[in-house]
Amino acid sequence: MKKTIPALPVQDIKVSCAYYTNRLGFTIRHQEDTFAIAVRDDIEIHLWQSCDKSWKWRSIFLALKPIWTGAESFIAGTASCRIEVQSIEELFEEYKKQEVLHSHDTKIEAQYWGHKEFPVVDLDRNLLTFYEVN
Repeated sequence: MKKTIPALPVQDIKVSCAYYTNRLGFTIRHQEDTFAIAVRDDIEIHLWQSCDKSWKWRSIFLALKPIWTGAESFIAGTASCRIEVQSIEELFEEYKKQEVLHSHDTKIEAQYWGHKEFPVVDLDRNLLTFYEVN
């Protein structure tokens, strides 16, 4: 194996692409109505729009026709990924200025398994954990 590409569910591709570009420093390499590829350095993240809202109308009949498409709108914001970086302190300061850290008291934390890391959330609340190996 050589590479993995996280695919994160979002509510609105256009809005998410703007957020990944303007706040997280990514470039949008490819964009369609319900799919986009965001890149920064060697990192690639796929964004896909979880846009099926038909589950709302079927909710009273779940026993007869369960939710099944895998693209239901409530999935946006339920994913996470870990991204290895260099110069974690610089990235942390950049994201602190952009106000995208997980919370106002987020800091870089050393983990017992040898990583320094901090969490960020995207516009839909998908969790991106950036880490550096000590």
